[in-house]
Amino acid sequence: DWYCAATLGNGTLVPRSIPGTTSAEGAMSTSPTMLTGPVHTSTVWCVALTPGGVRMFSGSEDGSIAIWRMYTASERKRLFPTASATVCSTDGLWNCVGKLPDAHSTYAVLSVDCAPSRAGHGRIVSGGGDDCINIYREEGGGGPDAPSFSIEATAAGAHDGDVNCVRWHPRDGTRLVSCGDDGAVRLWKYRRG
Repeated sequence: DWYCAATLGNGTLVPRSIPGTTSAEGAMSTSPTMLTGPVHTSTVWCVALTPGGVRMFSGSEDGSIAIWRMYTASERKRLFPTASATVCSTDGLWNCVGKLPDAHSTYAVLSVDCAPSRAGHGRIVSGGGDDCINIYREEGGGGPDAPSFSIEATAAGAHDGDVNCVRWHPRDGTRLVSCGDDGAVRLWKYRRG
């Protein structure tokens, strides 16, 4: 049986982590907090889960990639007590913990994918309306509640038109495949710098 386990979207309570926010009493908090409002401001075109299923990435027409983290049911109850009261479930909670606001400049993010775990490098790849493929790596020091990613490599003009889909090879973290508006399917070799 299939069922919708979560809806993450505009017009609903969207969890979002803001490290170092101030409480009503004026005390600094490093715990994630719940905010209302949209994470993306336009159509969401793609999502990808990391191999371990703890993080999710969503790409949007607004040019951004949102970084989501899955909190377990016990973490949800401890860190998000107000959400626990409104969520009628024993499941965990997906929480937006970061964002790459200009992942493809002002162009749509049409595809995002996570490298397979056996690749050993944890890179993310995206394709967009700017005809580019970007590979992102996580910067150290951010932690699970405030990850920081930067662009490690870009293939500008990867296709003659939008890059509609890009995927890592399921077993080989050095190979990617992409397709675009030009009708081409291209194989890529990735080498860490």
